[in-house]
Amino acid sequence: MLILYVAYCSFILPSDVEDKKEVKLTYEVPQLDLPDHIEFAGEQVPLEDPDVRERLDRELHVNTFWHSNTIFLLKRGHRWLPDIKRIISGYGIPADIQYLAVIESDLLNVVSPSNAVGFWQLLKDTAIEYGLEVNKEVDERYDPLKSTEAACKYLVKAHGKFGNWTNAAASYNIGMRGLQKGFDKQGVTSYYDLLLGEETKRYVFRAIAVKSIFEHPGDYGFLLDEHSLYEKEKMEVVVIDHSISNLADFAADQRINYKILKRHNPWLRKNKLTVRNGKIYKILIPVKKTKTTANTSDKQVQVLDTAKQ
Repeated sequence: MLILYVAYCSFILPSDVEDKKEVKLTYEVPQLDLPDHIEFAGEQVPLEDPDVRERLDRELHVNTFWHSNTIFLLKRGHRWLPDIKRIISGYGIPADIQYLAVIESDLLNVVSPSNAVGFWQLLKDTAIEYGLEVNKEVDERYDPLKSTEAACKYLVKAHGKFGNWTNAAASYNIGMRGLQKGFDKQGVTSYYDLLLGEETKRYVFRAIAVKSIFEHPGDYGFLLDEHSLYEKEKMEVVVIDHSISNLADFAADQRINYKILKRHNPWLRKNKLTVRNGKIYKILIPVKKTKTTANTSDKQVQVLDTAKQ
């Protein structure tokens, strides 16, 4: 499917200026052949539609030849997608839906111009509606796994409304109301039949393209060694049931630094954590060689093994 390409260049050196030699640059760029049949979330993509073929063709080429970005998607995906897939499966959602997180955020805790946050790019009101805590000190949209839970709740609801996962996936970009408005206005019931704005028009096809590359990276020229992929780190859970006045001091008590604490718990948004009566939080810290019950000045922690969670 893919042929390696070589760039041939001859450059003008200072001594050659008087000869007025031309710079010659030749690229041999391969084309990608579309499959005859492809499914997304168990639903056939209608490749017999020329518009559908062109839209998928575009996204496959864009994501294949955007080499550096796609390489890092594969690296991060090795770390995060197994857990995301596990959560999705628990909601009865097809595994292919995991790739929405990839196209939403590149598996990074980014913030959009509209203040959508995290792997699943959740707006504040939506996050709260689907069970996440969002305030000045705690923003669970930054927790990759808790935000996956919220996204799943949305997607299950969207599937119930629209009847298939392709439409549910499209609604994740445009909203259930926006998608329904399009259906009503244009008299159709399938994402593939809608005339849409550029972002939503590309949305599901980006997910399909990323799925294809993740499942068959070698077919698209991505030959990554296993050791170059990012691994899931072994963590312990510290259960917090009392307020912490200074998280940097708390990190030191755990024999880590503040940077490491925030790396594994980006949902902590301030240098303190207020815990109301009856509330608990679970903070992740890297597994230590010798496990001990933490002894901090606030006396609020219990160390648990994540394997037992």
